[in-house]
Amino acid sequence: MSTTTIPAVKTMQRQWLLIDAKDKVLGRLATRIALILRGKHKPTYTPFLDTGDFVVVINAAKVAVTGQKRSQKLYRRYTGYPGGLRTRTMEQVMQAHPDRVIQQAVKGMMPDGPLGRHLLGKLKVYPGPAHPHAAQQPQPVSPAILGAPARHG
Repeated sequence: MSTTTIPAVKTMQRQWLLIDAKDKVLGRLATRIALILRGKHKPTYTPFLDTGDFVVVINAAKVAVTGQKRSQKLYRRYTGYPGGLRTRTMEQVMQAHPDRVIQQAVKGMMPDGPLGRHLLGKLKVYPGPAHPHAAQQPQPVSPAILGAPARHG
């Protein structure tokens, strides 16, 4: 009988990955980011452990969406008071805080609870091309990992 080994979290080698969100479709980009944060791209993936890598996303303000989502998609939050439902369109959120659109999309794909909150802490999103993580030497993610469409012909 073979035994299953559980990786020691303290000995995990974590990479810093850099993703350019310019002209990438929001949902497809968010699924790839969630996959990397959870560690599903590694052979040591364990559902109840943090085996993923850090992700730095740049150019969040230039992310693409399909259809009429910029004007029709709504972000809702509740203040906790009667009549306190606040609603904003995606266009309004993109003007004020373009990084939150990607963060919310990825958050919806993370597990609920303490593990999901911990994994979201490894996501760093910036609206422009500049980021303060040069010391970590983030490696650019290849378009193949991000699911770039295949070129035919």
